[in-house]
Amino acid sequence: MQIEGSSAIVTGGAGGLGEATVRRLHAAGAKVVVADLADEKGKALEDELGVRYVRTDATDEDAVRAALAEAEAAGPLRISVDVHGGPAAGGRLVGRDGSPMDLAGFRTTIEVYLTGVFNVMRLAAAAIGRQEPATGDGARGVIVNTASIAAYEGQIGQIPYAAAKGGVASMTIVAARDLSPLGVRVVTIAPGTFLTPAYGKAGDQLEAYWSPQVPHPKRMGRSPEYAALVQHICENDYLNGEVIRLDGALRFPPK
Repeated sequence: MQIEGSSAIVTGGAGGLGEATVRRLHAAGAKVVVADLADEKGKALEDELGVRYVRTDATDEDAVRAALAEAEAAGPLRISVDVHGGPAAGGRLVGRDGSPMDLAGFRTTIEVYLTGVFNVMRLAAAAIGRQEPATGDGARGVIVNTASIAAYEGQIGQIPYAAAKGGVASMTIVAARDLSPLGVRVVTIAPGTFLTPAYGKAGDQLEAYWSPQVPHPKRMGRSPEYAALVQHICENDYLNGEVIRLDGALRFPPK
């Protein structure tokens, strides 16, 4: 699929992985809508690149519809990338004091990291499905979601996050099958440890901790590497229904 001339929405586009994706798609010729809650960063990208920033809560149907409408107005919507974040509860299933994990925290994490992805995916799929086919074989576009290797090797204290990301991974093949009549592909990226600007000075400590544990290359991932994979997924029409680990062969230890 050709990126140039297409419209794209990046939910969470003002964050580290999201910003790199916005820049990559913009450079490839897409008309990009940045859907996020980080107003300052989103507007800075809008001013710098000429992309469109729309304040968007991924769990809010009306907000997501509004962002998608902006994308559709800019051109044929072919690409939806969801890399949004948010609060995530943690802790052991039963604490050292014998108390069970808080149910409200679990529900909030699922709402943000799983229900939010589902909400964006279902609405984006419908919008992409309204476009004219981009190729002779009926291809209309692609949805790229973001899981985590925690979906496979969640660490101690990560049950809510691992459950949510596991759900994102599990939805991938089903969504790809569901959307095949529309010519909409679905692929999920499961990143390992990535060094993003959000960590600030703490990034040095994280790099020192994680780098020795990554088989090769012995460092944390970089946001442009995630964005490069997004571009390849968009352009490779035979990638569909797959969860791609992007982790330098890292497997999370128990803690």
